[in-house]
Amino acid sequence: MNTKSILTAAAGLAIGFTVGAASGTPASSNGEPVAMKGPEDVQVIPRGVLFGNPEKASFRASPDGKHVSWLAPREGVLNVFVAPIDNLDDAVAVTNDDYRGIRQYFWAENSSHIIYMQDKGGDENFHAYSVNLETDERIELTPYDGARAQIQQTSKNFPNHILVGVNNRDPQLFDIHKVDVTTGDSELVLENEGYIGFNTDDNFAVRFAARYEGDGSVSYFEVESDTISQEPYLNVPNEDALTTQIVGFNTAGDTLYIIDSRTGNTAALFARDMETGQTDLLFEHGKADVSGALSDPATGDVQAVAANYMRTEWEILDESIKDDIEYLRTVQDGEVSITSRVADDSVWTLAYVRDDGPVEYWIYDREAKKAEYVFSNRPALEDLPLAKMHPTVIESRDGLNLVSYLTLPAWSDTDGDARPDEALPMVLLVHGGPWARDQWGYSSYHQWLSNRGYAVLSVNFRGSTGFGKDFINAGNFEWAGKMHDDLLDAVDWAVEEGVAIEDRVAIMGGSYGGYSTLVGLTFTPEEFACGVDIVGPSSLVTLLNSIPPYWKPAMELFNRRVGDLSTEEGRQLLESRSPLNFIDNIQRPLLIAQGANDPRVKQAESDQIVEAMVAKNIPVSYILFPDEGHGFARPENSTAFNAAAEAFLAEHIGGRYEPIDDDFKDSTIQIPTGADGIPGAKDALGEE
Repeated sequence: MNTKSILTAAAGLAIGFTVGAASGTPASSNGEPVAMKGPEDVQVIPRGVLFGNPEKASFRASPDGKHVSWLAPREGVLNVFVAPIDNLDDAVAVTNDDYRGIRQYFWAENSSHIIYMQDKGGDENFHAYSVNLETDERIELTPYDGARAQIQQTSKNFPNHILVGVNNRDPQLFDIHKVDVTTGDSELVLENEGYIGFNTDDNFAVRFAARYEGDGSVSYFEVESDTISQEPYLNVPNEDALTTQIVGFNTAGDTLYIIDSRTGNTAALFARDMETGQTDLLFEHGKADVSGALSDPATGDVQAVAANYMRTEWEILDESIKDDIEYLRTVQDGEVSITSRVADDSVWTLAYVRDDGPVEYWIYDREAKKAEYVFSNRPALEDLPLAKMHPTVIESRDGLNLVSYLTLPAWSDTDGDARPDEALPMVLLVHGGPWARDQWGYSSYHQWLSNRGYAVLSVNFRGSTGFGKDFINAGNFEWAGKMHDDLLDAVDWAVEEGVAIEDRVAIMGGSYGGYSTLVGLTFTPEEFACGVDIVGPSSLVTLLNSIPPYWKPAMELFNRRVGDLSTEEGRQLLESRSPLNFIDNIQRPLLIAQGANDPRVKQAESDQIVEAMVAKNIPVSYILFPDEGHGFARPENSTAFNAAAEAFLAEHIGGRYEPIDDDFKDSTIQIPTGADGIPGAKDALGEE
């Protein structure tokens, strides 16, 4: 559990604002409608283009503005590259990962070191490393076997240091360490005595400690001179615990920012003067929670705030950046994130996101008021027949508004009304979490599945985040209950609207989405034509009995929202919502995929349901990756799984598919059972 803020002092985290996006009927340059092609005229986009490594990604500038960095493949594996800001052709790889690839990195405030995070085989025990750009020296900053590190704070006041939380002393608790990125020397700042997280400031002082209480509330305790107060500074009731948090300070440390839903439904942003206690409302949205903020790199004061209902909306608080934002709204279509701002704020790096094209990276010169295109993350997508993602609101049976996103095959909607000319097979793609959300933008899964001829629908069912506390709390104790009803209501909507063919709807998802898939095939066995479960738990009892140790201080989150293992009533509820107990109901084909090193949903979750189904002669196809965790990070494995899933879906709901061919060759894919349920899998595995 990490209470680190979404609101940071502009030190390179991507924070965006919305600009207009094209929609409606495709048109030529003279405004006349363009005749759309049929499926026979639209190429099957290769999986390697959609799911292979990006050509370049995560573009950022160094704090001193002299260099830029990005992730790119080096011998097929993602590494960090650095180049002079005025000569990107001189880029060099500064890391040398040769297997899983690097996905998390940032600049140290000294501008001479890159910090990156890496785990082993998907075990999520991330370690922090630094690389000296002048000497190429790599230092492991958190060299503790079996421990997990998380970045707590960076500060220009300490350019050679970072604050890191590490659970090396107690696997349940993260102690705060001050680490020298140039030498690896570490100093213990605060030993954790039972808190879920801490708030620190730019002076590297620990200011607040947060703790779950027995009633499900979260208390924040003020810290002074490393002494934690015994009286709560702030107590957040259980009903507000997922929508209220202390998020951070300005640079001077005298203004505290709080996202708070206690006085309303949605989470609003407040600023509190730490000396006087004066608290001011900065921004509130009627339908959505605060989702991001843009802060001055010098002062840390918030300059703009965002909320995301169907699309991201920004409120400008500081007039000094108004002209910049108005200009950037004219540069490119889509939604733009400011991925970094240099220390003197003269240069910003940008990422423009569209729903039907690659991410584009730009450099913005604030003095000249001019943005220049740098590159896109996947140039191979630029001339391909990608589809639009349509935001829509679906009403649940009990009157909740479910913000959803529909993508249709590029050839299927000739009048541009976000409805196909005729109903299609559909994939209901369910997000994980469940305390997360789907949102608008480019989705490789939406593009892949729509290109294969499916309507693709993603639904923010109750319990999803971003839509206020009432919506989240409506999902309490509703796993396999009303949360599943919302998905069924969305399928009914799609059938009634002429989007989906009723008997050709698949359910698919990862983590909670994988659980939903298992629920769909066991609790409502005739609703879906087939299911694809990716790292989904099969039993809520065994899931909660095997959570990572560092989740245990937040166990009240699960007790108050899923079911309480410590009570007989709670255990009965969890058993009654566990698909493992209802496998006899399964009537439709099921594909399960799992990473052997998954620390959240352990391999046993998939093993136990597969073993139970095999024992009862219920067909199931099971894919296992020995070098993956909670999801599939290696492109070779991701592509292999998607090749199998694509063949499976085509077999059961009738879309197009690209044969597996050699997509298993460089992967570690194993299919312990049910390879014959995946067309082409045995041949790809070299089995007869």
